[in-house]
Amino acid sequence: MKNILLAVTGLSPQVVTETLYALHQSDRRVDAIHVITTRDGKDMIYSGLIGGKNGHYFRYLKEYGIDPAGIDFLHANVHVITDNHGVEIQDIVNESDNEHLLKKCLELAFRFTREPETTVFFSVAGGRKTMSSCLTLAAQMYGRPQDRIYHVLVSPEFESNRDFYYPPSESRQIELKDKQGNPFFKDSMYAQVALIPIPFVSIRDHLSPDFLNEPKDPGTLMLSLIREETSLLTINLRSRKIIYKKLELDMMPARLAFYAFFAIQKKSCTKEEDNCGNCTDCFMELEQARDKQDQITELYGKISKVRPLEEMSDTGITGLNPENFNSYNSKIKKELLMRFGPYALRDIEIASVGNRPNTRYGIRMDKAKIEIVF
Repeated sequence: MKNILLAVTGLSPQVVTETLYALHQSDRRVDAIHVITTRDGKDMIYSGLIGGKNGHYFRYLKEYGIDPAGIDFLHANVHVITDNHGVEIQDIVNESDNEHLLKKCLELAFRFTREPETTVFFSVAGGRKTMSSCLTLAAQMYGRPQDRIYHVLVSPEFESNRDFYYPPSESRQIELKDKQGNPFFKDSMYAQVALIPIPFVSIRDHLSPDFLNEPKDPGTLMLSLIREETSLLTINLRSRKIIYKKLELDMMPARLAFYAFFAIQKKSCTKEEDNCGNCTDCFMELEQARDKQDQITELYGKISKVRPLEEMSDTGITGLNPENFNSYNSKIKKELLMRFGPYALRDIEIASVGNRPNTRYGIRMDKAKIEIVF
């Protein structure tokens, strides 16, 4: 059985050696180390831990008589979070950064849990809190009975010391600082590094085999667990939410008015069949939608409740044109994809059929499964 340590770190790479030390002290072998981090975190790992095989990681192995060849941990095992263009992210500062972080955590958790002859130790001690949360979520998605989530607790005065990477094999005086920043010395024998197992509930056994062939986004994974005979798509104009399979998406008034307009067109279809199948009779061209601009504007007024309709400008959602029409549709599609996943997207997006200039737009989902709350 191969044991893999998968950790998240920020600007404190010490958590890697501290976790490794705690695992070894608990008689848990580690055969490979992989770290998820940012661009700045990568620089800290390269300089502080690896350092041309002179960093604190190699010092720890030498000090405790551990053969470096027995643990796979080099530059290739440092996985930097990147954006859609492959550019390394400097820090996790916004929602987009966090989405890329979660994607990386899911990809690596999927990869390392795919082989049955492995055990993954998920270390959530490092990095920003959102990094710990994302790796924990990934472990809950793909973790198996043999896998574990660990946190590491270090004595506070030693934890705050940037030069403390692990308790040395032979006790020695270490310079520390008190809460006021005044230096003082304390023997390293008082440094406590505790390995804390964190209980978690894995959903892996509840996923269909298709979802274990490749890593999936969180929305798709969560929707796969919800098995209902009828899943209603609810557009709640009062609360400004779209609800599908118990997942909720808050949407801006202008986009919600745009989306609700097409949902109403579907519900207004006069055909008696509730099962729409591949029927697209309710789909409409851009010019047809523009002819019903007053309906879209009225929806926007009800949702936003900003000011009377007659006082609104005729731009944006109140004055659709080919450019902003496509912009609204594209942004709505992205929101639906990120929240509900690609499997649900086909049914609930504002889809297009036909070729320009005769492209028509509408929602594919059966009209009986759509509910609109005014």
